[in-house]
Amino acid sequence: MQKVKSRELFAAFFRIGLFTFGGGYAMIPLIERDVVTKKQWMKDEDLLDMVALAESTPGPVAVNAATFVGRQVGGYAGAAAATLGVVLPSFLIILAVGYLLQMVMHSRLVRDAFLGIRASVLVLIASAMISLLRKMQWSKGGICLLIAALTAVAFFDVSPILVLLAAAGAGIAAGAVRRRRA
Repeated sequence: MQKVKSRELFAAFFRIGLFTFGGGYAMIPLIERDVVTKKQWMKDEDLLDMVALAESTPGPVAVNAATFVGRQVGGYAGAAAATLGVVLPSFLIILAVGYLLQMVMHSRLVRDAFLGIRASVLVLIASAMISLLRKMQWSKGGICLLIAALTAVAFFDVSPILVLLAAAGAGIAAGAVRRRRA
């Protein structure tokens, strides 16, 4: 795998951070397009690993994803550059919007715009989920685990951290069983 320059990582993640609304999950299709498809810094399997790691470590998914990609393709300097790149646009935009929003928050037009933005963010998140589901290596056990995790989080309010830990344990156990059989 080629070592990518920090400024390239900063620029790529600055663009991703600048044009992504809705957080880390909405960012996944853009990371896939830029990092996997366009620049070919990573493979599809690496993207799935990045999503799993970004979701299962503390902190915002977007920051974790940028740090993971930056480290994989550019070392520690790449991790710092990608992380700064993805965070800086949001920071600058929030400063500007916070200032302007104080002046216009009571406007009906602004409230209506936010309703539209929320709807589009939901579509971006669903798109990322569908893309990841298509790339997943399916097995009966994987499908059962997916259904169990979804049920636990959505219907029984089980902590996502506990679900991640249980899924990791199930994956380790399944791998051990497969190795014994081989």
